[in-house]
Amino acid sequence: MKIGIPKEIKAQEARVGLTPAGALYLVSEGHQVCIQKNAGLLSGFDDKEYQKVGCKILGKIEDVYNFAEMIVKVKEPIDPEYKLIKPNQLIFTFFHFASSKKLTEAMIASNSVCLAYETVEENDKLPLLIPMSEVAGRMATQEGAKYLGKPYGGFGILLGGVTGVRPANVMIIGGGVAGTEAALMAAGLGANVSIFDNNLGRLRDLEKMMPDNVTPIFSNQLNIELEIRRSHLIIGTVLIPGSKTPKLIDKKMLSKMMQGTVLVDVAIDQGGCFETSEPTTHENPIIIKEGIIHYAVTNMPGAVPNTSTIALTNSTLSYIIELARKGWKKACQENSSLAKGLNIINGKVVYKEVADTFDLGFTEVESLI
Repeated sequence: MKIGIPKEIKAQEARVGLTPAGALYLVSEGHQVCIQKNAGLLSGFDDKEYQKVGCKILGKIEDVYNFAEMIVKVKEPIDPEYKLIKPNQLIFTFFHFASSKKLTEAMIASNSVCLAYETVEENDKLPLLIPMSEVAGRMATQEGAKYLGKPYGGFGILLGGVTGVRPANVMIIGGGVAGTEAALMAAGLGANVSIFDNNLGRLRDLEKMMPDNVTPIFSNQLNIELEIRRSHLIIGTVLIPGSKTPKLIDKKMLSKMMQGTVLVDVAIDQGGCFETSEPTTHENPIIIKEGIIHYAVTNMPGAVPNTSTIALTNSTLSYIIELARKGWKKACQENSSLAKGLNIINGKVVYKEVADTFDLGFTEVESLI
């Protein structure tokens, strides 16, 4: 199969879809891999490393799309890429369709095959989302601690305090992978941490694994409203696969928070779990509303591209190999986990949550594979 790795063109996105080590596996199986010039440079991989393992280097993004039967990316295609995508071309990347009707309509119009990392599901887990959730969860605490500093408009509190001084209170909504990593990072820095989830089984697991300065709490509206009054840093990590994230903190709640509180919305890729969140960038990461700092960067792991690219390839490579060996249709017929990643096939929406979000027609994936 011909596999193309374009350079990411989203603002401040430095990751690349495949490492040289991953490319080597594909080339050794006889697949042709091309990568756009300097696509891996910001992740720490120069063109010579890709050439050494047998990749072809192409100068323009148009050349990569024209060459490839399968495109492997990190982030969803953006406007300049829409016209480059060919009918029947397989696009394997993060899409997060539920947060963008424009993207959804563009991919429908392209007649391509859209296989989303974030909805591949295996044993009730999302294996391709896990590595980036780990990175984003840890970064959420790291960035939140930074913006609590008074120069940024924050409360002016050190996350872990010092001898004789209370630490910051950190509230985490969502006890999945990102929330767990955020809690462990905050606890390690010495903060007083509460982590909210509405799954009692998950709360019991968190109770067993977390250090003494982390308290798991059942998530409901009253408990959330009580906790936001005393929290200096609030991290939202709620995820419903393929769907828009519910708004768990609304605009009215801002007035109940301490001035200088920091909100980090890890769920912004799926619309965000704070009503007042707006997508931001690494260049301009925060917005202040009613004295509350909002951090909602849509590609948080892009700030640490070396770590993120290696972690992502470690997770995606086995699926890329399977798709390259068998083609997308046979691979999805034989692997139900991979089939769950299919969101759009030749203009038809096959992921129900995406269809429901935008009131679009829904087609059962089984009828197309």
